Amino acid sequence: MKKACKNCRAFVTGDVCKNCNSTDISDNSKGRITIIDAENSEIAKKLNIKKKGEYAIRT
Repeated sequence: MKKACKNCRAFVTGDVCKNCNSTDISDNSKGRITIIDAENSEIAKKLNIKKKGEYAIRT
């Protein structure tokens, strides 16, 4: 199971988020969403996601 950043909810493979450089990482997350076009995605706007990638819906 992947870890998720508590700050931006991006899935990470280490102890530092490459998306926002946060070290506040959680082993617990709920749901998964893949954003392909963050600029035009209504879901990305509602979740305040600015970059494409894989994100947890809740951490």
